Amino acid sequence: MHIEQLIAKEHGRNCRRVSMPMPAMDHFDRLPDSVLLVIFNKVSDIKALGRCCAVSSRFHSLAPLVDNVVVKVDCVISGEDNGLNARGRGIISHFVRFVVGTFVKPLLALQHLLGSKKTILAEVSDHSPSEVLKNFKEIQNLRIELPGGELGIEDGVLLKWRAEFGSTLESCVILGAASLVKVEKEKKSAKSEGVRPWFLNGREDGTSQAIAEDNETPSALSDESGTIPESFYTDGGLKVRVVWTISSLIAASARHYLLQQIISDHPTLESLVLTDADGQGMLCMNKEQLREFRDKPLAASASSNRTQVPALNMKLWYAPYLELPGGTGLKGATLVAIRPSEQPAHKETENFVLGAFEEPFKTATNLLVKRRTYLLEMNSF
Repeated sequence: MHIEQLIAKEHGRNCRRVSMPMPAMDHFDRLPDSVLLVIFNKVSDIKALGRCCAVSSRFHSLAPLVDNVVVKVDCVISGEDNGLNARGRGIISHFVRFVVGTFVKPLLALQHLLGSKKTILAEVSDHSPSEVLKNFKEIQNLRIELPGGELGIEDGVLLKWRAEFGSTLESCVILGAASLVKVEKEKKSAKSEGVRPWFLNGREDGTSQAIAEDNETPSALSDESGTIPESFYTDGGLKVRVVWTISSLIAASARHYLLQQIISDHPTLESLVLTDADGQGMLCMNKEQLREFRDKPLAASASSNRTQVPALNMKLWYAPYLELPGGTGLKGATLVAIRPSEQPAHKETENFVLGAFEEPFKTATNLLVKRRTYLLEMNSF
């Protein structure tokens, strides 16, 4: 009997079921595709979306269906010898490396970025961004960000622009200033020197006079009529503003010209913004403007790779000094509102001017439009 019990016990031990651990559940598998698309749309950055595509076959099929995409341009490698950077060619014989903000202007980087034979230094893929974007068939809102503005301006100078395009320029707003100043710092510096701060005199040239009383303010001493002083014309102030205006229009029209292929490849686009990390310039196109761009032939400039700028009417406002929220001041503040000569003025244009910039520059715009208006014209170029 004892032997039979031992045999039965051993048989039971051999037949005992071995427990196996249950595989971990992937909670993403429980999410419907519509929820994953909401998440991917929140991600929006094309580099991150490219990495998501490598996670799984499901992510690979869903990520390209997003309707919000952000492309941040960092740097570009070109396989062409275009003579832009001899230093780079000396280091790498057959490649020219464009490190944006160091070797070439960001606009040139964008031009190479959109070329079919260029390679972006990014983790998305080994293809150019235009090729990467071709995989995204449902894009409705596209934002492209350059690493810096195209316009080489001196340190301390403020220059910002915002433009709207259809098949050509529809409106543009330019805000410029000879310099940005910190009000309290200027006051302390002037007081230690025993002179009145230059901005309390309403002067752009920075000339200081006898020390001001403590209760004097820029708003109390500046000319609120907006009349441009004679020195503005004789000291080159007007010439500088004309250069700012033409440079901003050329930058905007060049950006517009370079977007042809992307707009053609993505008929679902409803909003397109091309901006830069410095916040210098922003080109905007809405659904109607994108449709017009596709339907009407683009008028290219005969002299360069940019859209031709039509004949323009311009309004100019000027203030020797403006104090803004946060203790910032603008020296020689200038606002220019631009529209094609053939386009009648309407309320939407006024709203575009007033809403062109974020604070504190929105306050500057609202203060400037209350001053005297100067009208100018410019021929097509």
